Amino acid sequence: MNAHMPLAWDTLARYRLIEILALWEGRVVAGQIGEAFGIGRQQAQKLLRRYRDLAPENLRYDDTHHGFLPSPNFLPRFTQGRVDEYLHLLNAHDSLGSPFAGLGMGAANTESLPMPSRTISPSVVRAVVKAAREGRRLEVTYASFSSPAGEERILVPHTLVFAAGRWHVRAYCEKHRNYRDFVLSRFRGVPEEAGAMLGQHDAAHDERWQTRVAVRLIPDRRLPQDERDLLALDYGMYNGELELHCRGPLVRYALRELGINPHHAEANPRAQQIEIANRESLASWILWS
Repeated sequence: MNAHMPLAWDTLARYRLIEILALWEGRVVAGQIGEAFGIGRQQAQKLLRRYRDLAPENLRYDDTHHGFLPSPNFLPRFTQGRVDEYLHLLNAHDSLGSPFAGLGMGAANTESLPMPSRTISPSVVRAVVKAAREGRRLEVTYASFSSPAGEERILVPHTLVFAAGRWHVRAYCEKHRNYRDFVLSRFRGVPEEAGAMLGQHDAAHDERWQTRVAVRLIPDRRLPQDERDLLALDYGMYNGELELHCRGPLVRYALRELGINPHHAEANPRAQQIEIANRESLASWILWS
């Protein structure tokens, strides 16, 4: 048996989870596999042994960490080794995003548009996830348009977010003394632990993050009524309006995903198609988050 032989889809999904956890969290244990797939500890341990038979150079057991760690020569066999696999796994709330990917069930005459994936280091993701889970501070070098070469920051991360086609982390920034969004692909080098958080800077104390906001959408009122009715049907609007609820800091990203410029309308209403019905109540979220 080798990694190139056809595998049952559920077995393939389990091997993929092993690789994703090892590569991006830096540790995998039988308990995680058992919990994810509803199998016993012995069965999970047997699965890990089988994986190591197929990819003997990938994992090594570490007594100190009581689990399997990725070896320096780790080479993904059942995944692509892309950060999207891990981050989408988190976004799926602890369930493997698409275990059916190996079934070959693609419909005929379909095509998907490949989008570029921003480069994110596994060491960055591991450090951020660990700090967020343990409530720790991180010393990072972060690049931005104002500091393209990178600037030293102390962050207290609390949540990974996928929005507007990129992954970022919501974190408390000690330099600015508030919560901000930091794009994961802009971290330089390996973040270093900087001790426990000073004060209460976790997600529960991020007031803007904890605020839920309603975004009311309607068809662009400049369009003829029959075209507005068509759009209302497209978006599943009830009585000509759709109300979306999201965290306050994510409002700007939601509008960007919908193709809505919050500051001015497109000249062509057919290009914009929908608009914000409660723009004034969203002003503080649009201008600053």
